[in-house]
Amino acid sequence: MTAELSTRVMKADMAGTTAAVRCLAAGGLVAFPTETVYGLGADAGNGEAVARLYAAKGRPQFNPLIVHVAGIEHARALGRFDANAEKLAAALWPGPLTLVLPKQAQCAVSDLALAGLDSVAARVPAHPVARELLKTFGKAIVAPSANRSGHVSPTGAAHVLADLRGRIDMVIDGGACPVGVESTIVACLGEPTLLRPGGVAREEIERVLGHPLADVSMSETAPLAPGMLASHYAPRTKLRLDAEKPLEGEALLAFGPSLPAQSAHATLNLSPRGDLIEAAANLFSHLRALDALGAQSIAVMKVPIDGLGEAINDRLARAAAPKS
Repeated sequence: MTAELSTRVMKADMAGTTAAVRCLAAGGLVAFPTETVYGLGADAGNGEAVARLYAAKGRPQFNPLIVHVAGIEHARALGRFDANAEKLAAALWPGPLTLVLPKQAQCAVSDLALAGLDSVAARVPAHPVARELLKTFGKAIVAPSANRSGHVSPTGAAHVLADLRGRIDMVIDGGACPVGVESTIVACLGEPTLLRPGGVAREEIERVLGHPLADVSMSETAPLAPGMLASHYAPRTKLRLDAEKPLEGEALLAFGPSLPAQSAHATLNLSPRGDLIEAAANLFSHLRALDALGAQSIAVMKVPIDGLGEAINDRLARAAAPKS
């Protein structure tokens, strides 16, 4: 659970925007209105801020988060647009449409926010408060719905406070959200595919494309967006969990200040100080780095199960599962 915070409520004016930008830049969490629902915002490039966001929502699952940007030019820096994505963005942005795109090599979004995937879910919101915040902050903001996990999505500041008061730093009160349901999510990773219905009707999207959308298969093993199956990054290298020490030829994914005496092929520590927020922020990037070394296997030290440790252990168990 996150430490108890004093949650400020600010008006949707210049002073509120300025305070929110300072909070985000310092790694804080700010709830703000979009045309769909209130989002819980964090600096998309700050892995520890993203980890705190998951913790604030409770029972985090490390699903990929939607990245909010000020305009299509900012989205192009994060993901690669094909002809279909360009059509949809030109016609329906700003608005309640999220596009899942292949990520750029230099995508400035934390691995944790992407859930270790090679795609990024981006949208340009239409709400004036969200647009002013993004413009002033100048960087991408991840923003899932500003509610506790499993609760009804918030369409007003009072809903946010009912769920998250004391767990987040700030709320910008911009009144009721006009759309009131989450964004529609379309994957542009080949044939355009509807991943989640939402604020833009299927018929409108198909009109822009000039052809029908495909529907996602519910047998997908890796999710591409929020609201789908639990996500995980599955490395090619085999993982050995709850290891007390590395075996010969193994790399070591460590946790905490006490390391085994035996040397490993390579060692990365999720958190030398034993901090689960830091560990969550490093999880996917450390797995990727060790996976690239060509070790015989990766020995993973035990991570506590409390707090964010539940989600970390869930992802490690999925990554260690036999590959089909």
